[in-house]
Amino acid sequence: MHTLVTSQQLDYKAFPMMKKWIVLSLSCLAMGLVAPVFAQITPTPATTTTTTPATTMVQPSTELKTDSTARQRIAIFTPLYLDSAFDMTGNYRYDAKTFPKHSSAGLEFWEGAEMAIDSLEKEGIQLDIHVYDIKAPQQQIDTLLAGEDFRSTDLIIGVVNPTEALRLANLAATMDVPFINATLPADASVTNNPHYVILNPTLYTHCIGIYRFLQKNYSLQDIIIFRKKGVLEDRVKNYFTEFEKTTAVKLKLKWVTLDDNFTQDKLDLYLDSEKQNVIVAGSLDPAFAQTLCQQLALLSNAANPNVVIGMPTWDQIDFEKTQYKNLEVIYSTAFYIAPTGKLAATVNENFKTTFFSRPSDMVFRGYETLYHFAHLLNLYGTNLGSSLSDKKYMLFGEFDIQPVINRTTMTHDYYENKKLYFVKKLDGVVKTVY
Repeated sequence: MHTLVTSQQLDYKAFPMMKKWIVLSLSCLAMGLVAPVFAQITPTPATTTTTTPATTMVQPSTELKTDSTARQRIAIFTPLYLDSAFDMTGNYRYDAKTFPKHSSAGLEFWEGAEMAIDSLEKEGIQLDIHVYDIKAPQQQIDTLLAGEDFRSTDLIIGVVNPTEALRLANLAATMDVPFINATLPADASVTNNPHYVILNPTLYTHCIGIYRFLQKNYSLQDIIIFRKKGVLEDRVKNYFTEFEKTTAVKLKLKWVTLDDNFTQDKLDLYLDSEKQNVIVAGSLDPAFAQTLCQQLALLSNAANPNVVIGMPTWDQIDFEKTQYKNLEVIYSTAFYIAPTGKLAATVNENFKTTFFSRPSDMVFRGYETLYHFAHLLNLYGTNLGSSLSDKKYMLFGEFDIQPVINRTTMTHDYYENKKLYFVKKLDGVVKTVY
C-alpha cells in the first residue's frame, strides 16, 4: 500500500536542494499514480490505494471516485519522460547527481501547478486534479483517453507538441470540454474547434503585434528588416505583407536578406550614422539574433542608440553581456513576470532559499494556468467554454483570449491569447514594458 500522492506530499518546500528535490519528486511520481497522479483539494485526510510501477498506466480507484463524484475534474498532461527515467521495477536509471534534462520543463510546469493547488486549497476550492505523463507509452495513453473514467474530465490542460495538441483538441471537442494548450504557440492544424485554447500566441499574432507596435511608435521613420533565408523567415515576411494590405497606416519598410556569415560592413550599408536607426529582426533564429545584435551594437552609440525589435525567441538571450552595450533591444513576449510583483517575489525567494535556484518560466506558467482556469471552472462549471475571455484570477500577467475566425470559411477555428508585452532593454536592464 502506498499513500496517495497529494500536493502536500510533493510540497515544493520539502527538500533542501533543487536537484535532490527534482529526483525525489520524479521518484514520487513514478511510485504513485503517474498517469495519473491525483491531487484532491479537500480538507479530508488523504486516501490510500494500491499502486503499480511507473511503466503501468493506472486509473483512479473506485474508492477515490466515490469520495469525489460531485467534484469537477481537471486533467494535466505534461512531459515527464518517466519511462526513460525509471526502469520496470521503479528504480531511477541515473546516479543521484544526474537529472534527465528532457524532464525538466514538464516537471517544472507540474511544480507550478502544485503551487496553484496549494493556493486553491487555502481558498476552499474543491476539485479533482490528475497529472498524466504525456510521454508515457502510446498504448497507455490510448487506453487512458478511451476510458470512461477519463470522459468525466471537465477541463484538460497540456504541455504538448503539435501531434499531441491536435489529438487532445479533437478529444476535447468530442467531450465538449475546453483543452488549454499552455505552451505550444501553434494551431496544430486545428480548425472549426472552439474547444481548443492557445495560451502562447502564434507567430502570426506576434507579427501583427510587432507591426502595430511599429505603427504606434515609429510610423514616420524608415525601418529596416534584416532577415536570413528560411521557411519561417518567409512566413514572417508574408504575415507582415498580408497585414499591411489591410491597415490604413503603412510603414516605410525595407527588407534586406543577409548571407549566413554577414559582417558589420554589410549592415553599415543600410544604416545612417547621423541618426538613430530602427531595425526589425525578421527571423526566429536566436543565433541570427545574437549575431545581428552584436554587430548593430558596434554601430551604435550611447548618445543615440540604435533600436532593434525582435521576436519572442529573444526571451532566452542574455542581453546583459557587454557585446550588446549601447543597443536598445525590444522584443515581444506573451509571458512577462514583473520581478517587483509581490507573488512573483515570494516564489523567487522561496526557490532561492530552499533550492538555491531560480524558478523557470515553466513554474510560473504552471501556477498561473491551473490557478486561473480552475477558478473559472469552479465559477462557471459546464459554461466554462463560453466564459474563457473572463480575466478574473490572473496572477502574474494577463490573458486576452479571443476567438480566431477562419477567413476562408468564416467559422470559429479556436481561441487564442492575443495579449503581448513588449520588453525594452538597454545594456541588459529592463527600461520599459509596454
